[in-house]
Amino acid sequence: MRKPSTLLAESPIPLYLRVADVMRERIAQSTWPAGEQIPTLEALAQEFGVARVTVRQAVQLLTKESLLSPRRGLGTVVLKRHEAPKAIVMQTSLRALAAMYESTSAKILTFDESSRVPHLPDATGEIGSRYVFMRRVHFTEDQPYAVIALYLLDRVFRKAPDAFRTRAVIPELLKLKSVRIARASQVMRIGAADAETARLLRVPVGSAIALVTRVFLDQYKLVLYYAEVVYRGDWVKWEIELTP
Repeated sequence: MRKPSTLLAESPIPLYLRVADVMRERIAQSTWPAGEQIPTLEALAQEFGVARVTVRQAVQLLTKESLLSPRRGLGTVVLKRHEAPKAIVMQTSLRALAAMYESTSAKILTFDESSRVPHLPDATGEIGSRYVFMRRVHFTEDQPYAVIALYLLDRVFRKAPDAFRTRAVIPELLKLKSVRIARASQVMRIGAADAETARLLRVPVGSAIALVTRVFLDQYKLVLYYAEVVYRGDWVKWEIELTP
């Protein structure tokens, strides 16, 4: 078995994903310009010190990401890259946050109406008996910028199930006059994208990401909404007004 190239750092991440990361970076940096044919599978396999099938898997992944295109008689060609969209500004008011989500689209990955509750620290608030769980990818300009896993109190969800199923949750939640959000908070930390997150956000494994936890409570400190959000680090900007 050939030894992987030093370009591929030791990692538990599958080898073809690490190869794809290196290739993706070459495209991003225009080392492989748009319209140019990349080296053959055999040449890349020799360069990276991996099996030909490993390189083929990496090429297939980047083809799905619309970065490469196999052309009969021409080999595999680099596609023109889309310009990065304007930065997503992380809002510090609930109304502004809702407006941001209304301007984007969402694709539901997982939907589960069975009994399910979030696991939160005791000090967060009172946990209800039943929540609806959703996992979504949010897009702007047809490109993914956030993966959201959220829990919505079941009795709140039942007030507008069709809207919650098909639209961004926060704007729809604010439209419900019978639901009062007494407190809303969010916490952000910086992390690195794992293989699954990288695939969904179309970024290299290990890319910088912003991890946000978000909680809405009613006047009785009951958790109405809880979300864990992963944002692309290169598209997110957090603006906070400082009090003199």
